[in-house]
Amino acid sequence: MEKKAALTNAEKQKRFRERQKNVGKKEVRGYLSSEAIACYEKINEQTDWTDSTILSNAVRITYAAYKNGQIGLLNNWLTKNKL
Repeated sequence: MEKKAALTNAEKQKRFRERQKNVGKKEVRGYLSSEAIACYEKINEQTDWTDSTILSNAVRITYAAYKNGQIGLLNNWLTKNKL
């Protein structure tokens, strides 16, 4: 019986990214400001959401504000309330 070679971490990550892409998910990368990191930590503590869930919900909430004509209100609140 022949043993298969173990996958490297890079190969595992590549396979994971391919599977996510195949189910219609898109990877988004960026750098967070110190204010955003503080918000992220508070959200994570309260909800135990993953990074992906926090990001997905943040985008969906922003879009909901936009669709309901509240994007200006949201932006003003963020500007006035530096966390």
